[in-house]
Amino acid sequence: MYSRNRNKTGSGVVVVLLIAFIIVAIYVISSKSSSNSPTSANSKSHTTGSQSSNTTVKSLTTKNTTPSQLSKFSLPFPNPAGTSVTAGPNLKAGSDPSVLPSDVLIADDSGNQILIVTPAGQIVWSLSLTNPDDAFFTSNGKDIIVTQEDHQMISLVNIATKQFIWRYGTPEVGGSGPNQVDNPDDALLLPNNYVIFGDIKNCSVNFLKVGSQVPFKRIGLLTHYCYHNPPYRFGSPNGAFPLTDGNFLITEINGDWVDEMTPSGQILWSTHPPGIVYPSDTNEVSPGVYLTVDYSTAGQLIKFNQQGQLLWKYTPTTADGQLNHPSLCEPIPTNGYILCNDDYNDRVIVINPTTNTIVWQYGHKGVAGSTNGYLNEPDGVDLAPPYSLLIRNAPTIGSATSNCWPNNSSSVCTYGINATSSGTG
Repeated sequence: MYSRNRNKTGSGVVVVLLIAFIIVAIYVISSKSSSNSPTSANSKSHTTGSQSSNTTVKSLTTKNTTPSQLSKFSLPFPNPAGTSVTAGPNLKAGSDPSVLPSDVLIADDSGNQILIVTPAGQIVWSLSLTNPDDAFFTSNGKDIIVTQEDHQMISLVNIATKQFIWRYGTPEVGGSGPNQVDNPDDALLLPNNYVIFGDIKNCSVNFLKVGSQVPFKRIGLLTHYCYHNPPYRFGSPNGAFPLTDGNFLITEINGDWVDEMTPSGQILWSTHPPGIVYPSDTNEVSPGVYLTVDYSTAGQLIKFNQQGQLLWKYTPTTADGQLNHPSLCEPIPTNGYILCNDDYNDRVIVINPTTNTIVWQYGHKGVAGSTNGYLNEPDGVDLAPPYSLLIRNAPTIGSATSNCWPNNSSSVCTYGINATSSGTG
């Protein structure tokens, strides 16, 4: 009995040793395989040059996307409007898709998403992103520049891959130094690879150079005491849009001001948009005619000229037509209609300025949501190329220059803290 038990014990040791050897071999082989795999830990996320060394940017690679699916998002988008386009179920009943010449880009702020919607109301592209305040197609037609105002970030995203190309800002931290902004608004990527935006709480208009984390140029004094005295300081500037004469149209919240500014910072004129309480994102309809919205509970939309004369006004009285804190409206270049995001009404609309009626609507008025056909405080819109704001103005957009406008032998422009040659050249 003893020897039999001993023999069993001896064979058991051999078995155990054999199993242990197999386990070790499998572990070694799997470890080598995982170290060479593209799905290793190093490839799950990446840190971009736009972030501080301890900030990781999550990869936004499209899941389960084939090359053919990516290519269909190359611009211009193959979704032209026309009489043959039928309104889909995501649109409000009675919407007319033919009023839109192309798809619509929507920055759905509280919905934490960016959408591209066809005139028929179909979502053809989307991206999850924290608090996208505004979004615009770039002039190359391949990327989107996004301002995340409450997140203190500016992001450049490739449409096909959904990858960040470049980011500027420190998430959730407002400031004025390198890689810092303080409530940035309406960032636009100019054809010369510089970004212009209103740095609201820093009372200035800024230029950034894509790829750099140092401010290229700040027009205005570096202060938090914002009031109308351009170009020395601005009254909380929330928009810097291109004009067809190569200059920029600046909107100042405090005091209800709109200014024309050259790329070097010289102010050519300033005026009050008439009857506006809170002006937002003023842009050009045609030379000498400008469009702004009133970001108020009783929202309104007006056209005016350099002298501050009212040329047209949309102040609807019907319940369906009333606006609630609209923040951006753009003229549609093909028909003169107006595309707007009606923020607190959770919808994007098209207005016929002849009849003063809403002729197209995506989203349900006053009903926030995240499913198809619903929005949650949309805060930015743009038309898809070739009708997008930057592409249609690209030939005349002014260039950012390193020289600021001199006044009494002193420069109005102040550069960012610790600016280096990488940020000022």
